[in-house]
Amino acid sequence: MKAYTGSFINFLTNPILLSGIFSWLGAQFLKTIIELVYGRIKSFKILLESMIWRTGGMPSSHSAVVMAVCVSVGIKEGVSSSIFILSIMLAFITMRDAVGVRRSNGIHAKKLNEFGRLLEKNGLIENYTPIKEVNGHTPIQVLLGALFGGLIGLSMSLLK
Repeated sequence: MKAYTGSFINFLTNPILLSGIFSWLGAQFLKTIIELVYGRIKSFKILLESMIWRTGGMPSSHSAVVMAVCVSVGIKEGVSSSIFILSIMLAFITMRDAVGVRRSNGIHAKKLNEFGRLLEKNGLIENYTPIKEVNGHTPIQVLLGALFGGLIGLSMSLLK
């Protein structure tokens, strides 16, 4: 039992894990502060969602997490290690997806919802149910998220 406890504590104190967690929480916190400043948070429920789970906005928490993990892996395992190469490829895929596919899906969903509401308003369809508008990111949101995550990854790796 003692060996499992030690392994679990090592897992919880791993700088790679901590960099991912702290970069995610930090990016979500910054995103929430920015949303509060711009008056986009209208209820306590939205505040909680924004702090924990909401997608889109500045900075990209997805980009922050993958870059924090990538930097931490690079420092711990070396930039020529297979695991670093895997982590950087996954980081690029994640960031490209945030700017490309997810952003495009959100734009398309918004237009489809506008069209659906217009059809409903003009009596051409009844009871239009909007589709979810997924929030992607602008390139600057992804870049700043990646920079933020990279700094967190560097910081966490240097602490241990």
